[in-house]
Amino acid sequence: MEQISSLLAKELGVSLQAVQNVITLLDDGNTIPFIARYRKEAHGAMDDQLLRKLEERLGYLRNLQTRREEVQAAIDAQGKLTQEIQKAIESASTLAEIEDIYRPFRPKRRTRATIAKEKGLEPLALEILAQKKNAPSIEELALAYVDEQKGVQSVEDALAGASDILAERFSDDAELRKKLRTLYTNRGQLQTKAAGEEDSVYSLYYNFSQPVSRLQGHQILAINRGEKEGFLKVSLCAAREEAVPMLARSVIFPGSNAERFLLSAVDDCYDRLLAPSVENEIRAALTDRAAEGAISNFALNLKPLLMQPPVKGCTTMGLDPGYRMGCKVAVVDATGKVLDTAVVYPTYGEKQKQEAIEKLAGLIRKHNVKHIAIGNGTASRETEIMTAELLKLCPGVSYMVVSEAGASVYSASKLAAEEFPQYDVNLRSAVSIARRLQDPLAELVKIDPKAIGVGQYQHDMPQKRLGESLDAVVEDCVNAVGVDLNTASAPLLQRVAGLTAASAKAIVSYREENGAFTTRKQVMKAPKVGPKAFEQCAGFLRVPESKNVLDNTGVHPESYGAAETLLSLCGYTLSDVKAGRISELPARLQTYGQQKAAQACGIGLPTLQDIVKELLKPGRDPREALPAPIFRTDLLDIKDLKPGMELTGTVRNVIDFGAFVDIGVHQDGLVHISEITDRFIRHPSEVVSVGDDVKVVVLSVDVQKKRIALSMKQAGRQQ
Repeated sequence: MEQISSLLAKELGVSLQAVQNVITLLDDGNTIPFIARYRKEAHGAMDDQLLRKLEERLGYLRNLQTRREEVQAAIDAQGKLTQEIQKAIESASTLAEIEDIYRPFRPKRRTRATIAKEKGLEPLALEILAQKKNAPSIEELALAYVDEQKGVQSVEDALAGASDILAERFSDDAELRKKLRTLYTNRGQLQTKAAGEEDSVYSLYYNFSQPVSRLQGHQILAINRGEKEGFLKVSLCAAREEAVPMLARSVIFPGSNAERFLLSAVDDCYDRLLAPSVENEIRAALTDRAAEGAISNFALNLKPLLMQPPVKGCTTMGLDPGYRMGCKVAVVDATGKVLDTAVVYPTYGEKQKQEAIEKLAGLIRKHNVKHIAIGNGTASRETEIMTAELLKLCPGVSYMVVSEAGASVYSASKLAAEEFPQYDVNLRSAVSIARRLQDPLAELVKIDPKAIGVGQYQHDMPQKRLGESLDAVVEDCVNAVGVDLNTASAPLLQRVAGLTAASAKAIVSYREENGAFTTRKQVMKAPKVGPKAFEQCAGFLRVPESKNVLDNTGVHPESYGAAETLLSLCGYTLSDVKAGRISELPARLQTYGQQKAAQACGIGLPTLQDIVKELLKPGRDPREALPAPIFRTDLLDIKDLKPGMELTGTVRNVIDFGAFVDIGVHQDGLVHISEITDRFIRHPSEVVSVGDDVKVVVLSVDVQKKRIALSMKQAGRQQ
């Protein structure tokens, strides 16, 4: 425990005491959002991302320690555990190093070496490897092992068997594997060639070579997929003329009379055993690295997508475009309740398009619709054209194209069927699209985050690891915003720290049977919400209807007494908070002294500062401080674009080599990483995030291939 804590403190650059406190909190069943928000004094105000990194590394290091003990016990059980091996196991810092040490002792399938050992040739191999001075020739040594009954017919048979044993021994040597792995990593080249004549999206890699050390994550993943789909042949090459002598120097004594024999065994070891094995290891490591990068990038994109500002207080129309089945329409009120539904057919012909415009205009007037949300899938372009015409008849109404990724997954789900049993699958999608505009977070939590589509190669990722990473992002976002206990759906509630799918459903059922909650504490009356669950979730639940204004803030119930004491010290009451009459609180607190006030309230300084923020803005939504989304009333066609045009767009996806930006022409444009900014950046996420509104200049347009090249840095120069 002490060793793991020290290592984590060093890796994360935090104090040993903070690490030990967090480990204790995690082991006691506390959640990351709760620890991050309400135990700041214990960990020195680490953010949720750093805490999750600590939790992940803690799990790895504990698994490493468990495996270390298992390997040590397994070798000891064979009676082969020496002080040297034990020391090597204890000093190993990765699972790969431990497995390398265990490799010679692991039970093996029947190999050429094991067959040779069965013939009694291992002593011969070890005698040759010893390379003693003045030793007999290897042929003389081998002669003593010729035994027809054991299947050793000749000296050549004996030496061949000894060579097989030595080749496997060299291949299993942890130090030799480490040296070769380092050589491949530092000097190796990944080469790809076309597997056939067929053109494909992988044509960039039909004659490709790149040093292993310089391979980018997106290149690795693209090459892996191209190989899997049969378009690419891939090889990993290191300089054999450098690798073999390096291995030979490790096992051959200069001037040994067995030099030629051992060099032949090294050749065989390299070509047959070591190189293929290490190549597989290197490629697996490259894939793991690329996958981790892609998973991190997906998580990085998901957070701003979930945290997009809600468009509250307006009746909204959702349009789910389509050809054969028509365009599905749903009108929802400011709370997301469905007011009306319809299906129109704007792609069937000019007459049907005009009928659709007339019908939608009637719905807009009937329900006083302010915004229209259009899904960006099939027939989105035609639907957007129709909407632009529609808005000429409906002044004051605007539209926005929203990502419908995952909407079909949701609409066909059991959850959607429970929520809208009266509507078919297609109409449920339209409702979801409308609600995505009103409150992206509340709607997107209903969908598996992997289906939201703001990453690259997500289907090639380790799905369990990807799911864990994205679920953590969703959990952090939900808890950062807070959840209205009286309006939240079960899928939203189950993302609150301390709650599960079962307890979330129990809360909703209790609410439906007994009416709205009037206090936070009342949630404990719902089944499956005990004291521990309440401790974890309470601070993230909001009850606007409560008589106690603190129930509608991020102040945890355990700190209510401290909050009231603080207000009293500064001459205020909870009634003043509710009436918004405490604007002078920071100034009065400064006069009193923050440290002094914290001591008087029995809390730490970080908790005091958080309480002050919450008291100043009860019920605040942190997303409202972000720039509002761009609404449109008209649109461009890709044919209207000309190089040099400056436009405003919204970032839809950020990937390793650039960012895709929606500029209102249905086809997103690419801002290559080299066109994002004048300064050097390693990744586009250093400058842009999903949901950002950016100014861009059109560089080039390929109408046929539907490719648009954009520049952000040139837009900056034109301003």
